[in-house]
Amino acid sequence: MNEAKHLKNDAVKALNPRQWQAADALGLRLIGMVPGHGGVHFVAGGASLQLQQLPEGIRHLQRAVHLSPTRADYAAQFARALAMARLTREALVAADAAAAMAPDDPATLDTLGVVYTQANEHAKAIALFEHAARKLPGHAAYRFNLGTSHTFLGQLDQAEREYEACLAREPGHGKAHLALAQLRKATGDANHLARLQGLLGDAGAVTSRMYLNLALAKEYEDLGDYARAFEHLTAGKAAGGEGRGYRSERDAALFAAIEQATPAASVPAEGSASEEPIFVIGLPRSGTTLVDRILSSHPLVHSAGELQNFGVVLKRASGSRTPELLDVDTVLRAGTADWRQLGDAYVASTRPATAGKPRFVDKLPHNFLYAGFIARVLPKARIICLRRNPMDSCLGNFRQLFAQSTPYYDYSFDLLDTGRYYLLFDRLMRHWRETMPGRILEIDYESIVDDQKGSTRRLLAHCGLEWDEACMRFNDNAAPVATASAVQVRQPLHRDALQRWKRYEPQLAGLRALLAAGGIAV
Repeated sequence: MNEAKHLKNDAVKALNPRQWQAADALGLRLIGMVPGHGGVHFVAGGASLQLQQLPEGIRHLQRAVHLSPTRADYAAQFARALAMARLTREALVAADAAAAMAPDDPATLDTLGVVYTQANEHAKAIALFEHAARKLPGHAAYRFNLGTSHTFLGQLDQAEREYEACLAREPGHGKAHLALAQLRKATGDANHLARLQGLLGDAGAVTSRMYLNLALAKEYEDLGDYARAFEHLTAGKAAGGEGRGYRSERDAALFAAIEQATPAASVPAEGSASEEPIFVIGLPRSGTTLVDRILSSHPLVHSAGELQNFGVVLKRASGSRTPELLDVDTVLRAGTADWRQLGDAYVASTRPATAGKPRFVDKLPHNFLYAGFIARVLPKARIICLRRNPMDSCLGNFRQLFAQSTPYYDYSFDLLDTGRYYLLFDRLMRHWRETMPGRILEIDYESIVDDQKGSTRRLLAHCGLEWDEACMRFNDNAAPVATASAVQVRQPLHRDALQRWKRYEPQLAGLRALLAAGGIAV
């Protein structure tokens, strides 16, 4: 027993300086000696998560919670692991259980706040982040997380205050600098250029250079200095792309496999009977959030946000054991799935959040990859695809810093890779039109801006919804927005984003030529 005690102390010590391999090895030794000790499984689970061994991490943390049911920190980490696995419903249950224990530890409070943020439960997240910040007022990350939740809820003054509080504690916090730049439009009298330029001169880390350059790009664009904005944009994205090893051939193989697996997506009778889901798909930055806000302003429609659920249930149903959520192996195996069971599993996975209204919007843009499977699995679901001027679409993807924890946005770190991805997307949409004509409503972002009322009528009619004037006032919608458009969609419809690419026409000559060679007229 003394040996076990010493080993546990060593494992905890290894966790603290992030010696994950050592902690994992010690944790496994301890489990063999004291398998009924919750703390041992907690150490092993934490190390497994850090080593990207997600199933093992979940298993150990679940065991830790079972053995130590009063430990809120164990339950919080278990909720975090479930969220990492995109098991949102299960993560919420675990987070609620942990929160019910009234934890007072700042790290546990912050962990739970992050889980709630990922589940689009931002009001709950704010309460926890505020508690964490009160307990440890000097910790910058808690202030940043609090600012992010305020942003998603449209509380911009509070968000600005928390981002500045974060920077007061950690002046080089790159994410906070970028978030501040994106919060408001810079003017000659109100901007952060001097502060950002000063920090950039001393920025050694790749991530710091990325965030600071992107913040500068945003503010120079606001001020109309497009040449300088593009220089910083290119530098920031190049820094972010370092070490990711992206090759467009990887995506080309995936798209080809999807087309191969769905030669004709005729809707089978055995699909799920649910009429609840409305899928809003398209390339990111094409207006998907705008359409989500329009539809969810209807009294019968709930906005569920950008759900990963369909990809998760398809992955499980396929039997694929590869680490990626969507890859060639998953696509080719998915044809053996039970369509009705898969569809019912998807709808069930969205509960309880989507149970309050008859319809809900799942607006994960990249669900365009799954459109053929969605048509089979949920034959009564509505699908809407947003299109946008190809040059604006590519520029929008290149300008945006997407989640770096997933490989699905790796194309966006290089302008020409973004163009190549657009060509793949356009070809796949042609495939869907040919194999399931009339199944997807394709609507242009520009047409919504030019004719908001007519476009709204088209959207509602496609979804089988009666006209409601509230859909015209989408900017009054108080529901949280956890996307890059969190600030923009709280404003009335405007034309500022139309033909944005013209501001950078000289810098985009290579992109234009690439699209033209691929048959895309601009």
